Amino acid sequence: MPSNFSGKNYTGVAQGYDVDVVFCIDATGSMSPILDLVKTHALHFYDDVVREMAKKTKRIDNFRVRVIAFRDYVYDKEAAMLNTDFFNLPAQGPALEAVLRSIKPEGGGDDPEDGLEAVGYAIKSKWSNEPGKKKRNIIVVWSDEGTHPIGFGKSAANYPTKMAKTFSELTEWWNAMDTTSKRMLLYAPEKESWVTIANVWDNVLIFPSEAGKGLDKVTYEEILLAVANSI
Repeated sequence: MPSNFSGKNYTGVAQGYDVDVVFCIDATGSMSPILDLVKTHALHFYDDVVREMAKKTKRIDNFRVRVIAFRDYVYDKEAAMLNTDFFNLPAQGPALEAVLRSIKPEGGGDDPEDGLEAVGYAIKSKWSNEPGKKKRNIIVVWSDEGTHPIGFGKSAANYPTKMAKTFSELTEWWNAMDTTSKRMLLYAPEKESWVTIANVWDNVLIFPSEAGKGLDKVTYEEILLAVANSI
């Protein structure tokens, strides 16, 4: 399989950073019109971010990406949540590409999904913690629907036992992350939980989406610049 990760070298720039990005991707049936576009953007994300950083005379020393694809625990059971470890890019680009291409838009049941659990998994990622390095820990959420209250799917046999029990606890998890390093970008509809996160949590930007509407070039470039500007 040919890889979209070129691994180009951008030299002559200072200020090296370790950058970790977690993509939380709604993988339900309603995402069918835009999921391929989301995956394509994710595949080009490494080169695009590094190129933007070079314009700012900043260098990315280590770039890692983790994927969390979410659906609905009650409706989708074992297929409700896909979690990967971090992929080191560009070296593990083909492995990341294989995971992204395996994600199919299906399931979901009712309109809301279990996006808050995906955010919980993302917050608890094993972020880079090398002493003395400049770091950015970035969560990007792509969804076209709202979320269930956290814990809605706890009746499912595979619901995570160590998940935050309430939205307040999830907020505490976010607050415990290093403020100078953490960032969250929400490409999500202006519905209750997403709007609350955008309004109450620090270091969060929201780009409103609608069910069935594509992630167009302008929106992707806005997200790319938001990530680049946060580093």
